[in-house]
Amino acid sequence: MSRIGKAPITIPSGVTITVSNDNVVTVKGPKGELTQTVDKDITVSQEDGTLTVQRPSEQKKHKALHGLYRSLLNNMVIGVTEGYKLTQELVGVGYRATNQGNTLDLVLGYSHHYVFQLPAEIKVTTSSEKGQTPKIILESIDKQLIGQVAAKIRSLRAPEPYKGKGIKFVGEVLRRKAGKSASKK
Repeated sequence: MSRIGKAPITIPSGVTITVSNDNVVTVKGPKGELTQTVDKDITVSQEDGTLTVQRPSEQKKHKALHGLYRSLLNNMVIGVTEGYKLTQELVGVGYRATNQGNTLDLVLGYSHHYVFQLPAEIKVTTSSEKGQTPKIILESIDKQLIGQVAAKIRSLRAPEPYKGKGIKFVGEVLRRKAGKSASKK
């Protein structure tokens, strides 16, 4: 039995969950509303303030979908109550980030600027204090969307292994390599 799939999801106060006949789950909370279409074989039931996900058989496909949809629904509940926040930092001389509304303007050491239009569901803020690396802060209720956008921003200038220059997540540990001069000692 899937350990993740069989764990019930507790529904906090202020969150309403509706499951339609065609297995579309809608989660409404104080921060917004999210919807997810669930596979027709998986059943989603709600009772006594908990949401449970069941599978019909022990087939490999059903086992995989069981844990997947439980995790997706749990992420939706967390998203509409607390929301998600990702912080990225720009490491490198002259790297800058500014924003105008949902438009992100990045200077990453290339001959041109990157102007990145973010989806309306994501709120972006940038900060650059003296002596600190510039930071990009993304906030959203949709975990999948915020992760996809953060990965796209990071791919514009991924951190290199020698000096660590590039866009990285705050708290991310990079594998560093020794340069050519390290082997001559």
